[in-house]
Amino acid sequence: MSSISVIGLGNMASALAARALAGGNAVEMIGRDPAKANELAAALGGGVTAGTFGTIPAGDLVILAVPHASAVPVVAQYGDALAGKIIIDVSNTSNADATGLVTPEGTSGAQEIAKAVPASANVVKAFNTVFGHILAQGGPLDVLFAGDDARAKASVSAFIESLGLRPLDAGGLDVARWLEGAGLLMISLARNGVGNFNFSLGVDLAG
Repeated sequence: MSSISVIGLGNMASALAARALAGGNAVEMIGRDPAKANELAAALGGGVTAGTFGTIPAGDLVILAVPHASAVPVVAQYGDALAGKIIIDVSNTSNADATGLVTPEGTSGAQEIAKAVPASANVVKAFNTVFGHILAQGGPLDVLFAGDDARAKASVSAFIESLGLRPLDAGGLDVARWLEGAGLLMISLARNGVGNFNFSLGVDLAG
C-alpha cells in the first residue's frame, strides 16, 4: 500500500482520504488551517495524521485536492518540498458558470502544475471525472488518469486499485486537457440529460 498526503480539506479531500484509509494506505491531511486539519484527521481516525502546510509532505503520493485557481500558487509555495513526489491533480478547470475551460488551448491545469513543481516531481491527472459525493458513497468506479512518467502512473494505478476502483490509463499528460473537458461535460450532463449529479462516468468493455 501507499503513503498518501492530501493537501486540501474539502469534500473531495475527505472522500479520497476516507477511501485511502479503508484501502490500507497511510494518510496525512494538510491544510492552511491547522485546527481544521487536526479536526479532520481525528474524525477520519485510523491513525490519520495532520501535517504542516508548506513543509515536506510525509506521503510518497501527494493528492492536490484544491481548486484549480489555487493549485499553482500552492505548489509554488511548497517549492522544493515536493521534490521526488508524485503529485495527483484532481482539479477541474471549468469557468464560473461551467460553460468552458479557463486554461488556454493546448494546455491544461495539470500541465501548468507540472511546470511549477520541481523537475524531480511527477504530476498525474486523476479523479477529476468522479464526483466527490459519489466517491464517498463507496462501490466500484472507473478512474481515468493521465501522466508522462510510467513509474508514477504505475504507482497511481496501484493506489486507485487499493481504493477498490478501476484505473484506466488515458495516456500522456497532454490528455489532461480532455479529462478536464470530461469534467465539464459531466456538469453539463448533470444539468441537462441526467438531471442530477448522482452518476459516474465509466467505460463498458464490449465482448
